[in-house]
Amino acid sequence: MSELRYVNLTHELAEQCTALEHKAFPNTEPEGLFTVEGVHAYADTFPEGFFVCLDGDRVVGQAAGIFLDFEFDDTQHTIDEIAGEHQCANHSAAGDWYYGTDIVVDPDYRRRGIGNALYELRKGAVHRFNKRGIVAGGYMPGFADHKDRMSAAAYIDRVVAGEIYDATLSFQLKNGFEVRGVLEGYVADEHTDGWHALIVWENPDYEESA
Repeated sequence: MSELRYVNLTHELAEQCTALEHKAFPNTEPEGLFTVEGVHAYADTFPEGFFVCLDGDRVVGQAAGIFLDFEFDDTQHTIDEIAGEHQCANHSAAGDWYYGTDIVVDPDYRRRGIGNALYELRKGAVHRFNKRGIVAGGYMPGFADHKDRMSAAAYIDRVVAGEIYDATLSFQLKNGFEVRGVLEGYVADEHTDGWHALIVWENPDYEESA
């Protein structure tokens, strides 16, 4: 078995990264997922914010993000609105926050610590570039089983309280994220109806510019 290793995005990985995205999110409309062209655009725009896990030459996990300013007084948004074309066009090197646009682990490689490692790489970038923290729309796969009897907000409250386990949101909470809101129509997804949790991790070592 090959040893897992982590690298920043390169153009050579674009097709594999796109394929992994579509494999992991079969219920999301294709136009809401990465395209090969979009991953190439990411490689040109901000490869330092796109981390890839490799098993040999095979892409088995990835986490993408860009820097931007985030307005907490008006949090409602979709992934396209916040990130721009190819989920990276709105990248600004001077932005205060790392906005996580995508994180996925190959279903065949889950429970091997890849998700944790990718989150640590994201946090490392936040520390290195002295950003305020991480913001993202948190996918809630378990909501599909509850949406007929409770709202997304109620579901999130119960996950936060530990009354319901959600494979993704519970994992993010365990990694130090807090829920700061509910996002409607974040992506087109027939199972969750597009509902996501707005999640935030604040950098405890952030230093205000002089």
